[in-house]
Amino acid sequence: MASAMDLEKEIFDDVEEIDEEILRMTADEISRRTRLLENEIRVLKDESTRLSLDLSGTKEKVKDNKEKIKFNKQLPYLVGNIVEILDANAEDEEEDGASADLDAKRTGKSVVLKTSTRQTIFLPVVGLVDPETLKPGDLIGVNKDSYLVLDTLPPEYDARVKVRVVSCRVV
Repeated sequence: MASAMDLEKEIFDDVEEIDEEILRMTADEISRRTRLLENEIRVLKDESTRLSLDLSGTKEKVKDNKEKIKFNKQLPYLVGNIVEILDANAEDEEEDGASADLDAKRTGKSVVLKTSTRQTIFLPVVGLVDPETLKPGDLIGVNKDSYLVLDTLPPEYDARVKVRVVSCRVV
């Protein structure tokens, strides 16, 4: 038969040294600390569950937004030209809050474009193309409803558009 010391050594062999603080505690203090640790574990598990649910919700929103972008990027684009690129800086004026112009508070780049339907449009938000890559005269594809810039087009995309733009200026 194994002695009590051998049995204890076998059970607690892989356990690290017990802290001096725990050795000095009474049984009630140890059980109280155990309950506190169990409560903390429960709270952390709840937090982990909440965060995983938030993550799945966020992934779903990202998936929906990607589908919306894919839907809005469907051809046919409305073809247009960049007329001017504006650097919008927010004004530091104090407002009373009665009517706030959100476009005036935007910072970054905005564009003026001319479409093949002879419309000139100001876009405070460029769209899916980085405004730093755009320059005046670039041929772009815009959404036919929102006029957001969806893609840059190669210069030889459609010669008829260039002819139409040139003929509009001449006439």
